[in-house]
Amino acid sequence: MARKKVRLAFISNVTARKATYKKRKKGIMKKVSELTVLCGIPACAIISSPFDSKPEVWPNPEGVKQVIQKYLNASVLDENKNVNQESFIAQSIIKAQDQLKKQRRENHEKEMTLYMFQYMQGEDLPNNVNELKELNNMIEKNMKEIENKFVVLDYI
Repeated sequence: MARKKVRLAFISNVTARKATYKKRKKGIMKKVSELTVLCGIPACAIISSPFDSKPEVWPNPEGVKQVIQKYLNASVLDENKNVNQESFIAQSIIKAQDQLKKQRRENHEKEMTLYMFQYMQGEDLPNNVNELKELNNMIEKNMKEIENKFVVLDYI
């Protein structure tokens, strides 16, 4: 049977709030413990409340000090290794822009090849001077490739 969705709101009844606090505190401590065991990472939890005079810590005060000290002593290089959302998105944008440039170049080459084949079939060439220059460059490139293949065949 599925659980009923919990409405997140301040619990006005003090005894109910204290009971909920104790259950949820126990759950949080269990989750932190599971996280350290399953993932093999150092973790700690510090919970302070009006119901307890001292804050509750997990695993123990000494373990919490070690985790916090390790975090504070992290070098700048370690911080740079950690990917934040901004740098991840920036890298993704650069990668997408590179892919777009590559795709545009490939599409343009295919368009020039199509013009070349259309001209060979008797259709008119484009009237744009830039496209004609690029078509000329592509034809010259293809001619060089053909000449290189003849040179290779002559050696065989």
